[in-house]
This record gives sequence, structure tokens and C-alpha cells, in this order.
Amino acid sequence: MTATFCTTIVDEFVRCGVADAVICPGSRSTPLALALVAEPRLRTHVVLDERSAGFLALGLGAATGRPAIVLTTSGTAAVELHPAVVEADLGQVPLLVCTADRPPELHGVGAPQTVDQQHLFGRSVRSFVDPGPPDGTTSATWRSLAARAVADTVGTPHGPVQLNLPFREPLVGRVGAMPTGRSDGAPWHSRLVGVGVPDPEQVARLVGAFGTTDAPRRGVVVAGAGLDAAAADAVVELATRLCWPLFADPRSNARTTAPVVVAHADGLLRVPSFAALRPEVVLRFGAPPASKVLAQWLAAGDALRISVDAAGTWWDPDRHLDVVVAADPGRTAAAFAAALARGSDDADDTWLARWRRADDGAAAAIGDALRGGDARSEPAVARAVWAAAGGDDVVVVSSSMPVRDLEWFAGRRAAPPRVLANRGANGIDGVVSTAVGVALATPATTWLLVGDLALLHDTTALQHLAERDVRLRIVVADNGGGGIFSFLPQRATVDAASFERLFGTPHGLQLESLLAVHGVEVVPCGADLDVSIAELAAHPSSAAALVVPGDRAGNVAVHDRLHAAIAAALGA
Repeated sequence: MTATFCTTIVDEFVRCGVADAVICPGSRSTPLALALVAEPRLRTHVVLDERSAGFLALGLGAATGRPAIVLTTSGTAAVELHPAVVEADLGQVPLLVCTADRPPELHGVGAPQTVDQQHLFGRSVRSFVDPGPPDGTTSATWRSLAARAVADTVGTPHGPVQLNLPFREPLVGRVGAMPTGRSDGAPWHSRLVGVGVPDPEQVARLVGAFGTTDAPRRGVVVAGAGLDAAAADAVVELATRLCWPLFADPRSNARTTAPVVVAHADGLLRVPSFAALRPEVVLRFGAPPASKVLAQWLAAGDALRISVDAAGTWWDPDRHLDVVVAADPGRTAAAFAAALARGSDDADDTWLARWRRADDGAAAAIGDALRGGDARSEPAVARAVWAAAGGDDVVVVSSSMPVRDLEWFAGRRAAPPRVLANRGANGIDGVVSTAVGVALATPATTWLLVGDLALLHDTTALQHLAERDVRLRIVVADNGGGGIFSFLPQRATVDAASFERLFGTPHGLQLESLLAVHGVEVVPCGADLDVSIAELAAHPSSAAALVVPGDRAGNVAVHDRLHAAIAAALGA
């Protein structure tokens, strides 16, 4: 009966569009593991470490928009999935978590590898289901159970679902007749996710606040994470019609060469004289960028602030939003543009021209400053990866400094790569595993821009990496510890020895050797970073890496020099 149940729910998962399953070795999960590997329509990936497996499945979901299955045995193996579940929740990534469990009669009696897995992940999951041990009397519900679990992962917003599955022994059995599925091969349940726009009256009211030809208002458009290419194009078109600068996060697909796009808002707004003039309207699409400087500038003053997000997520840590629009960003931007009473030819471009000149000056200043001794600095590494990635490539960027360096210093591109980051919980755990998951789902090259501690935090992701069907390029900024802490007040207020022990945390490891022992080909880092990056890009191996050495104190100084160069360019 157990084998039949597992084969049925796997068949239904596939009917619902699931294409990948990440399996962790274990005994209690045997029935479902065997059903997964027996299903020819599924790609299965075996990962020894449950924590890594969760993030690999998360990467698959982030890249494809479809949930991947992650399966663990019972006990603490299931608990290890919690970090990935939290990231899937806050990052709105579909994830189908299947935790095998001991049957009810083995709970509370000291049976080994038995913990309370009921609602194990609390409010982080979109739904939790425990159907009990498989029983022939409930076979009519099996397909509904599986289809509903998948449907809940792709609701609004996307997120994780836990399916807790208690299995009795024997754990290996023969598959019997499955309950019949839909005759056309369709899933038992389907969920249609709304992609609407505000009604015309609401659109007209909001657009009316943008100003008119006779009374234009200074506004800014912010494009954040979560926009696909079509939505990014629509947001660019709206900003163009409004003649407002568009602050484009690299994760937005909108950091293009369009005249309205501003790439270096963080650096420009560090100059008090430039930041003194504030917007009257802030129109934001998707999740906010990482820049604290930008966030504080947008929150100051009395501007009208509007956020458009498909799930209606309340992105408002400063509690200043006036309107939250739960609608499709691309269609909403197009509706706003269509409702405007003016075109770009009628608008006053003085405000936009100010930003355009400043951004061009900042870009030139950054380029000049990163030549010579700073050519292998962490900002230079981020810019080099951004420049080397193809338009069809994906860049996975780690939290802490890499995501900030990319946001602050990467320039505009005609065809930018897709950028993904685990910015739901903003942690550094599971970054490598996430990139492996993305690479498994991506036919083009996947780039991972990661710091040394984030790499060390997820070294189990390197196991069997050289044998997987991926094209992954790993670029490690190795500054010998926790670099971001050197930018925080702790650096100036804690004595040097305590700071190194508590925050700097130097690892003293040869990362090249660590990568090589896992079968990852390591490209030597030469004096010319661009040449080394090009060699990495052209390497024939499925997984190759480049480790760029640096130092934490020097990195702070480089950032200071870059901000000073931008300020000087504005003064000029």
C-alpha cells in the first residue's frame, strides 16, 4: 500500500508540472525515494546534506518558477531544511518539502530518529499536510493531496509547503493499481493565479498624482527584484513617459542602457548637496534594493509613495508607504503609461537630465578609480562578473558585500544577465547550493559571486558538483573573514583583538585547495582580473572557480575612494 501511495503522488506531482526532485539518503524516506527515482519524467538529484539539499531545491524553484521536491528522512534530517524553508517563504520561491516520518505509534515512546514534525516550520509554510500512514480506504484522496500541495506552492505569493508523510514498515514493497488520474493527463487540481491590474478608476486616481504637463512633479521609479524581462520593459517605458529617473536594481532586469536608467544612485546619494533635492513621488515595482542610503533617502520627506507588487507584499520597513498595489507589475506599469495625459515629448526633462549627467559622471569616476592598484578589489570583481556574464546567463550573488557591490558599482548594459539572490532572509547560508540548483535549471552559464565565509558555510554543496550536469562559474572574493563587519560601527568601537575574534573571524584556509579537492577546476588569478575572468568563462569544465585575494581593511579604503571619486565628479 505504501509503495502504491508514493507512486501515485509522484505521478500527480509530475502532472502538476514538477520536474525536479532532490533526495537526501535515509531509511524512513525509502518508499518515496524509490518512487521518485522510478519516475522517468523527473530529474533526481542526490545530496548528502539536508541543509544543502533544501537550498539546491530552492535554487531550482527560483530559476524556473516551479517547485522542486526536497525529500528527507525523519528526525533532525527534516529539521535541517528549516533555513531553506525560511528563505523560500520570505523570498517567495515555490518549494515542495516532503519529510518522511515515523508512524503515530512510534511517537512518544523513545523510538530512535523520531521528533515532533507536526507544523515543524511554523508559519513559514503556505500549508502543512499530514495524511497519516497510507491506507487503502483513503486512496481516492491521494491525487488531490498531491495536486493541492503543488498548487499551494505557486499561489500568491509563491512559497514552501510541507507534506509530512509517516510510513510504516515494510518500507520496500510492490506497486499496485494506482487511483485513476484525469483522463487527459491534467493535474487533479489547478490554481489560476491572478495577474490583474487596478481598475481604470484606481489607475486614473494614481496617475493623477504624478502631475501634469502644466504642473509636473519630481518623481523617481524604483525597479527591484521580482520583475521578469517583460515587466522590466514596461517599467522602463513608464519612466520614459514620465521623464523620471529609474533606479534599477541589478536583480530587476531593468539595468539597461535606456536613457532613464540610473545605476549608481547609492553613490550619488552619499553626496549631501546632490541628495538635498528630494522627489515628490516614489513609484516602486518589486522588492526594494539593498542600499540603505537609497532607502533612507526615499523614506525622508513627504513624497507620495506607491509600491506595486504581484503578491501585495508590504515592503515597508520604514512604515511610510501611502499605497500598496497588489497587481502584476508589468501590466500595471503599462496601464499607468496608457493613462498618462502626456508623453515624454511633453514632459519637463530637467529633473531627469540632472540624474543622467550625474550617473554618467559617477560611472566614469568609478571606472577611472578602479584602474591601477584597485583593479582586483571587491567592487572591481563584482563589475567584472557583471560585464562577463552573457545576456542569457544567470548571476547568483551572495548577501553581505557581493550583492551590495553589484548594486552600487555595476554599470548599465544593453542586455543584462538575470540576477538572483537569497534576499528573503538575507542570510549567507546555502548560497552555493542555491547556485547549483539554478545551474541545474539553466542551460546557459550560471555565475556565482560569493564571499569566502559564504563559500565555507556551504561547502557540502561542492560534493559531486563536478559530476552534475551544470555549467557553473564560481568567483570568490577571499578577504580572509567577515568583510562586511569592517563597514559597521563595531570596527571602531571594539578593540582590535576582540573584533578579529568575534567579527573578522579569519579562516586561514586555502580556498583553491578546498575547491580542487571537490573536483572543481581552479583558474589562477593573474594580475589582470578581466583576463582571469575571461579564462574562467571559457573553461571547458562543468564547474570552475576563480579565487580573488583581498584584505578587509583595504576593501573599506577602496569603497571610500570610490565614494570620494563620485563626489568629486559631481563637484566637477
